[in-house]
Amino acid sequence: MHIGIAGNIGCGKTTLTRMLSQHYGWTPKYEAVTYNPYLEDYYKDIQRWSYNLETYFLAQRFQDLLEIAKSDEVIIQDRTILEGVHIFVANNKAMGNLSDRDFDTYMQLFNLMMSMVREPDLLIYLKSSVPTLVSQIQKRGRDYEKSISIEYLSNLNDRYDEWIGNYKGKVLIIEADNLDFEHIPEDFAAITDKIDAQLYGLF
Repeated sequence: MHIGIAGNIGCGKTTLTRMLSQHYGWTPKYEAVTYNPYLEDYYKDIQRWSYNLETYFLAQRFQDLLEIAKSDEVIIQDRTILEGVHIFVANNKAMGNLSDRDFDTYMQLFNLMMSMVREPDLLIYLKSSVPTLVSQIQKRGRDYEKSISIEYLSNLNDRYDEWIGNYKGKVLIIEADNLDFEHIPEDFAAITDKIDAQLYGLF
């Protein structure tokens, strides 16, 4: 089984992935952020490095999907391949950061990859407002994230809402603004109760 955690920058995807993997005994797959060779350059010059960054992410996520397809374990993934195209690439294209040529090449790669794999069995969307995202990003203090604008986060949030609203697979929306699932056990239990209901028909 494949479970994906979706959500904007700073919403808590990695933390929730870790906690759910420990709670259920699932195998986690984390997004390649620390090891992405383009990330710092991207935030310094988004237009120049958008295609490189997104193609790197696409290759990493496709490799993850191939490994997931071969596994008999329940795997929980921190951000899915779907967000790469429907959120980040679409946003960069709309902002003029990707040329038509680069976008068409990226989409050709994406569509070819998706013809060989399937979507997650359950998608968990951590929905957070921009003020919450800004607060979380500031707390973790990554230098390369300091230049992220509120407008950029807001545009991504709009795209997430539109994408989730049209998503055809099984999706669980978690309103995360008033949750502190990392530090408050009751908040984490509220999430696992909802996951149990989705996966096992409980409650």
